Amino acid sequence: MIRCPVDEYVRISRYFEHNCIFADGRTPITLDCMKRRFGTLALAVLLAAAVGVASDPVRAESGKWVGPPSNLPHTLRKDRTHNLDFLFEALKIAPDETSAKAIEERIWSVWLVSKSDTCNLLMNRVKVAMDAEDYDVAIKLLDAIVELKPDYVEGWNRRATIFYMKKEYGPALADIRQVLAREPRHFGALAGLGTILQDIGEDKAALEAFRRALAVDPHLEGVADKVKALGEKVEGRDI
Repeated sequence: MIRCPVDEYVRISRYFEHNCIFADGRTPITLDCMKRRFGTLALAVLLAAAVGVASDPVRAESGKWVGPPSNLPHTLRKDRTHNLDFLFEALKIAPDETSAKAIEERIWSVWLVSKSDTCNLLMNRVKVAMDAEDYDVAIKLLDAIVELKPDYVEGWNRRATIFYMKKEYGPALADIRQVLAREPRHFGALAGLGTILQDIGEDKAALEAFRRALAVDPHLEGVADKVKALGEKVEGRDI
């Protein structure tokens, strides 16, 4: 994995955080724009560094974006499975996909708990906006959520998802970095990071991101196939 010099990583990351949003609205930060601003090498360094922090329509070969299922179990405050450490250990040793899926859903149910009635209301409105494909409204609602409760991981993750759907790679990467800074085991963000990297042709960094996601959740749907395909492409077939 490429190691990014700290000063370069901080410089580019701060540019993303402070310049992805302009005073006159949200202008997409495209791959070409980022290359012009920093150069191809610096961009590759940033993308690889994003993997080292632990982050729906996408290309057909990339598969779908990993997100929470529509129906999640109710999370009780005193339920032992509310403990994420316990859940992640159980996820690693899940004997089959059915068991793993149930544990994944429990983890998502914990991540989605904001402990704020205001955030819960806003998240419900985000879902309505996304269902209506009104992504600009969804992003504005998520802006309010991350400002109100910056430690709420799913606010950042959901906004990263929408940015990617809009092909705004800079903001999507910046939000994934926020997710992984708060929860390095976030398999959804790691898989999403791999999807972005693969989408823009950074196969080596994408492979690293997918492997990290798989290390957290060995049963993560579709990721093992991506690791196999990218491994053969990047590292060659075993003889």
